[in-house]
Amino acid sequence: MAVFTKIGNQDITNIEKNFNLGKIKKFSGIKKGIENTNYILKIKNQKYILTIFEKRVETRDLPFFMQLMSNLSRLKVKCPNPVKSKNGKFIFKIKNKKACIVSFLEGKDKKELNSKDCYIVGKHVAKLHQASKKIKLYRKNSLSVKSWPSLLSRINVKIDKLSNGLKNLMKFELLQIKKTWPKNLPKGIIHCDLFADNIIFYKKKFHGFIDFYFSCNDYLSYELATCVNALCFIKKKNKYILDKKKSSNFLKGYESIRKLTSSEKKHFNTMCRGSALRYLLTRAYDYLNTPKNAIIKIKDPKEYVQKLNYHRLINSYKNYIN
Repeated sequence: MAVFTKIGNQDITNIEKNFNLGKIKKFSGIKKGIENTNYILKIKNQKYILTIFEKRVETRDLPFFMQLMSNLSRLKVKCPNPVKSKNGKFIFKIKNKKACIVSFLEGKDKKELNSKDCYIVGKHVAKLHQASKKIKLYRKNSLSVKSWPSLLSRINVKIDKLSNGLKNLMKFELLQIKKTWPKNLPKGIIHCDLFADNIIFYKKKFHGFIDFYFSCNDYLSYELATCVNALCFIKKKNKYILDKKKSSNFLKGYESIRKLTSSEKKHFNTMCRGSALRYLLTRAYDYLNTPKNAIIKIKDPKEYVQKLNYHRLINSYKNYIN
């Protein structure tokens, strides 16, 4: 459930007055997602998404997200396209909160991608990266490696009840990753949250990326590492293991558009370990600090304990390809 802010007919009337969308015939809340409130707006044969930004999104970052999606759409990258109001602005207020309206992508996400899907997604991630080179925008990654020590310091040793010795594992890994973290890899604007639920398929074909509200400037290969962790592991007998056919296809798809440098390949294992640690840290923090009666569904940190441990046992780019 992720409809944190409820709207009514008066709010819809205000939207109709301020936007050139036409008559809104129907609106309904979307229960998926954990960060913001989303509604589908139906107007004749078209649909739009109304997003109301909740506490986790910094309002100062909203112009970056809007300009990014607008520019990506112009550059033929399939993603939601923000709609300007009659006074030429993307952002407006509803229920005293910041909001926006974006175009609706037909289709839905897949719970699990097959190896062919991974190849296609890899290809489109590369296209996203190539397009982002042409966009002169900048947003610092608020969850980059520099932020992890502060996050770790706020995770209580109680986390060891979830997995024995977990706090020490995270401490040790952070030290190792900081030592080996590269200083100069190809950078650009990355989506930074390409989990399966942010990848849309329509009529069994890739149809676009959604939810750009973690997008930032960082290493391009960090995006690939996050995708390997999010899309290329399978669960067997309660254990997460890398499906090398998936990871190999994903990376081949990417390289069909943009070749990785030797330095990116050399440091790929560090990127994978870093990305796994980042999601372990945020999930561990949320696990300890989110009230049990909260609407947000807490994601299991143990998934990323296993994924991190997997990467610790290997060290070469060759371990991710067939």
